[in-house]
Amino acid sequence: MPENKEKNEIQEELSEEELEQQLDEQHRVRLEKLAALKESGRDPYTVTKFPVDIYAADIRARFEELENKDVCIAGRIMSRRDMGKANFIDVRDSSDRMQVYVKIDEIGEENFAEFKKWDLGDIVGVKGYVFKTRRGEISVHAKEITLLSKSLLPLPEKWHGLKDKEERYRKRYLDLIANPEVKDVFVKRSKILSEIRKFLDGHGYIEVDTPTLLPLEIGAAARPFKTHHNALDIDMYLRIETELYLKRLIVGGFDKVYEVGRIFRNEGMDATHNPEFTSIEMYQAYINYFDMMDLIEELYRTVTLNVCGTDTVIYQDKEIAVGKPWERLTMIEAVKKYAGVDYNDWKTDEEARACAKAKGVEDGVDANSTKGHVLIAFFEAFVEDKLIQPTIIYDYPVENSPLAKRKSDCPAFTERFEYFINGTEFGNAFSELNDPIDQKERFVKQVAAKRAQGGNDAQVDEDFITALEYGLPPTGGLGFGFDRLVMLLTNSPSIRDVLLFPTMRPQV
Repeated sequence: MPENKEKNEIQEELSEEELEQQLDEQHRVRLEKLAALKESGRDPYTVTKFPVDIYAADIRARFEELENKDVCIAGRIMSRRDMGKANFIDVRDSSDRMQVYVKIDEIGEENFAEFKKWDLGDIVGVKGYVFKTRRGEISVHAKEITLLSKSLLPLPEKWHGLKDKEERYRKRYLDLIANPEVKDVFVKRSKILSEIRKFLDGHGYIEVDTPTLLPLEIGAAARPFKTHHNALDIDMYLRIETELYLKRLIVGGFDKVYEVGRIFRNEGMDATHNPEFTSIEMYQAYINYFDMMDLIEELYRTVTLNVCGTDTVIYQDKEIAVGKPWERLTMIEAVKKYAGVDYNDWKTDEEARACAKAKGVEDGVDANSTKGHVLIAFFEAFVEDKLIQPTIIYDYPVENSPLAKRKSDCPAFTERFEYFINGTEFGNAFSELNDPIDQKERFVKQVAAKRAQGGNDAQVDEDFITALEYGLPPTGGLGFGFDRLVMLLTNSPSIRDVLLFPTMRPQV
């Protein structure tokens, strides 16, 4: 019976304690094998390279060309079929698996005896020729086989712990070994990012890097991580956005910039939030938020088509038509459509609060709430989860848009939009506020509100105000969560499925 099948059948019947004992025993046996290898002068860890010249997937794709030709492959032993003086092993490299035929007459009696002691999980190099077995399996007939690295722990192929999502996230390296299809998500993630860069570069944007460690905590609602710089003897903060530095660059004369930025927020975790995540922000001089609407629709449509081969994707059993024109509604229109409430009917803040009370809207509404606050509360209570197909919601109240330009014909609202897919916000954009006096006033209010909630380190970014005083041209800006886009295009239900190493509570 093959080793891995026998091992897994036994493991299914073992208790947690018995399994740990068995794993400890296998670890001990493998350590003894390693010691014997070192003693005999065959320490696999002294091998520094192997002349790999092809991958398994390429052999399959080019079999007719490569049949009976010599190749060098390397990878991990995933299974073994022992037939006495000949063995078949499956070797998996980064592209696929390849069956390897190892025969005593070919590699020699001594080497074959050594080979028989190797374990599943060991990493090997194979020199041989390509052929097809009688059953039609494309394979490599080994002329030489070399142990390149010893696996001291048994493979987790059907190990009960790898069925546990938490364990899979915590030990992603084991997840990738046991579930090679997981790798496809991260290959796709890389391609998505490559396509975004290609799109933005093709539209004349320049990619830049801005600081991750900041000397002050800004007044934005997100809570930062705080650290201390010993040489300067100052507290510093991991950034919660890239916006303010990117707009400084527009002041400095760049017309189109973007950043793929790692962002850190000391907040809760759920299916769409991780304390460390990736955002993409872009800013362009001399355009407004309507131009940004057109740009983001084109970007999503182009990237989806290039990565998925179609601009309609299935996400959690829903068909999402990324390629069709996105619906566009003002926040007032959306609340009227889904909640049956018209902002324009409220003459005073008191009337708005009374309407919220009558409709049972409590979250986000208190005795000091304005009409704008109440409109936002209605949107969150009645609208957001209804926006399944890509939808742009624009013209947000000034109360929750401290960096957006006011609408000239309605100063209570700003030239801001967010877009939603599957009931979740995916991105946020503005016609950027470039009035330094207005910006200073909003920052002061924002800092006061944050300090009232316990954010005692919050400060106005005076240098950013100074930059605005030198003159920021009319500018459109947009930022979106890259991880959420990857979730959409890979049909992944949790952000942790698209992060190679998501934040986890340490094991005790």
